[in-house]
Amino acid sequence: MYDLRCRDNSFYVGSTRNLERRLEEHALGAVPSYTSSRLPVELVYAEEYDRIDDAYAREKQVQGWSRRKREALMAGEFDQLPRLSSRARERETP
Repeated sequence: MYDLRCRDNSFYVGSTRNLERRLEEHALGAVPSYTSSRLPVELVYAEEYDRIDDAYAREKQVQGWSRRKREALMAGEFDQLPRLSSRARERETP
């Protein structure tokens, strides 16, 4: 699972079996995806999994997160992740 920051400061989360190859494809605009019109892109976070289906499941999980929660993950602020979940925010709302 990997996370890219695009030229417009948006994020793209994906998964692949070969990160180096995929990053090159993104950089060349060869991946017909969200990033092709938002070049250049920069790798800001990656996690490695033994199974691609586990990486894909993590990709889908992170795609559902708020921008702030994604930024905490990329910054290594793992202790902040539970606090930034939508359920935690709902409990804090009076």
